[in-house]
Amino acid sequence: MINLCNFTENFRTKNNTFRLMLTTICILVLSAVFFVSGKVRSDIVALCALAALLIFQILTPEEALAGFSNPVVIMMIGLFVVGGAIFQTGLAKMLSSRILKLAGNSELGLFILIMAVTSAIGAFVSNTGTVALMLPIVVSLAASNSGMNARRLLMPLAFASSMGGMMTLIGTPPNLVIQNTLTGAGFQGLSFFSFLPVGLICVATGTIVLLPLSKIFLSKQETNKHTDKHTGKSLKELVKEYGLSDNLFRLKVPGHSVLKGRTIAELDIRRRYGLNIQEVRRGQTSQHRFLKTVTQKLAEPNTVLQTEDILYVKGDFGQVSVWAAEHRLELLDSSSTEDTRADSALDFYDIGIAEIVLMPASRIVNHTIKEIGFRDKFNVNVLGIRRKKEYLLQDLGDTRIHTGDVLLIQGTWSDISRLSREDEDWVVLGEPLDEAAKVTLDYKAPLAAAIMLLMVGMMVFDFIPVAPVTAVIIAGLLMVLTGCFRNVEAAYKTINWESIVLIAAMLPMSSALEKTGAAEFISTGLVNGLGSFGPMALMAGIYFTTSLMTMFISNTATAVLMAPIALQSALQTGVNPVPFLFAVTLGASMCFASPFSTPPNALVMPAGQYTFTDYIKVGLPLQIIMGIVMIFILPLLFPF
Repeated sequence: MINLCNFTENFRTKNNTFRLMLTTICILVLSAVFFVSGKVRSDIVALCALAALLIFQILTPEEALAGFSNPVVIMMIGLFVVGGAIFQTGLAKMLSSRILKLAGNSELGLFILIMAVTSAIGAFVSNTGTVALMLPIVVSLAASNSGMNARRLLMPLAFASSMGGMMTLIGTPPNLVIQNTLTGAGFQGLSFFSFLPVGLICVATGTIVLLPLSKIFLSKQETNKHTDKHTGKSLKELVKEYGLSDNLFRLKVPGHSVLKGRTIAELDIRRRYGLNIQEVRRGQTSQHRFLKTVTQKLAEPNTVLQTEDILYVKGDFGQVSVWAAEHRLELLDSSSTEDTRADSALDFYDIGIAEIVLMPASRIVNHTIKEIGFRDKFNVNVLGIRRKKEYLLQDLGDTRIHTGDVLLIQGTWSDISRLSREDEDWVVLGEPLDEAAKVTLDYKAPLAAAIMLLMVGMMVFDFIPVAPVTAVIIAGLLMVLTGCFRNVEAAYKTINWESIVLIAAMLPMSSALEKTGAAEFISTGLVNGLGSFGPMALMAGIYFTTSLMTMFISNTATAVLMAPIALQSALQTGVNPVPFLFAVTLGASMCFASPFSTPPNALVMPAGQYTFTDYIKVGLPLQIIMGIVMIFILPLLFPF
């Protein structure tokens, strides 16, 4: 009777386990179908799969939500912030210009250079960190080169980071997994550069294959589906159109100047010299050069001048020279005709410019600029008026406004944005806050570079007792605290939450596959079926099984599941386990056919505006070719 009860209980347990395993596989297959179709957002598909695992009680709530606290997810959030700071400070543009000079005008040279640089960095830094570092640089490169499409570069960038990770022991987590499996079984461990020949072959194969694939499938330009109701000109276009840099000169207030401590109203510069002070720029370096900040102020009547202030003065060069000599000012620009520093002089860190167009029934029509009181009511200046094809730039205070006039105004970005709420009288063209976000804080570039190098150093050197995720968190916080962003909100905007939710919601899938025995059932069955065909066929089965599983679960989890199976398979057939374990780490790391198989693939997805099918078109052929090449190469490098 007892044996019958035990048999019944065991049968129920096995039946329940099989049911859960079958349910998990069904959820995985349905998720893959929706991912490929692209009709539903990828993060929504991932969340639905997560909800299904909870509803069918395959995972507990703690297991299902563990992905949102996974170090990989936290690292991705931090790396979005670090990458955003690299872009915001203009560091990406500086680095991209250097790379662009090395590549010249050759599109092929630029492609190869990016592949080489990315894979070299990926050998020592995590592939996620490598992509976060290179992503803003490559985007800036594409923007600088009008003939280059960023879509052609970003997916190869992600793939190159994974290929580079195969060059060293620390390049990717699966490498460490097979190292632990080997040493745990009593075999001699792999050296730091045991992976180098394999990695070099991966990079060479990937570069050759990606050249035609990216040109065929990734050259199409994506159109922006969201168009603004009111489109505005860029800041550079406005500067050029209104001639703001013409007759604009910079004067520095030295310590011995008689202007120190005086207000702008006391100077009476407009009446006496016919000049206008448009802006006061004040640098605050304190004792730390890297913590330097730059403050821009509108030239208000009560502004008190200080030592080292930079005055932006508009007017005749002769009068500027006379005023500078009489008040012991240092003239930084020689003349308007010789001056070529318009872009650098007219920075828009704190204050900006924008156009506003008057509504037909505006209450300010037929009033003068003085009567309207833009400065008193809205704290902005009127720099110019565009009236049909005519530009009015002088003596604006007494100029009457006409219907249809377009005013060029200057003020802090927040004050300009506030004008957009006065819809009864005018419409602000463009999006001022979006334009402000595009302005690079280039004086913070050295600081951003130092923080980036600190992060890389903490990741590379083992004697620094800091985990990679900790290094990224520290770097992200430093970028915010040291002012590499305008504000905290700007840092949050750099995070692509769709990618974060996608990865976090899919990570628990690996736990479900392992918990229900689905992963072991699939892999063991395939390996047992191929064992009789010899070690080459068995290794190929391990490679492609690992590669297939990595398309749906994380590469680290796949390596953890497959490494013991590969080891036991090699021992049972009496051959060297090293090539079998290399097949596992290669199959886990060289997964290119899915956007969520590796964090780098997910990182470039929004920036390149890729769809799931883009990864299938480019990544799947590369993944298959890479597998075929490595199946023949591994036995040569590590004989059976």
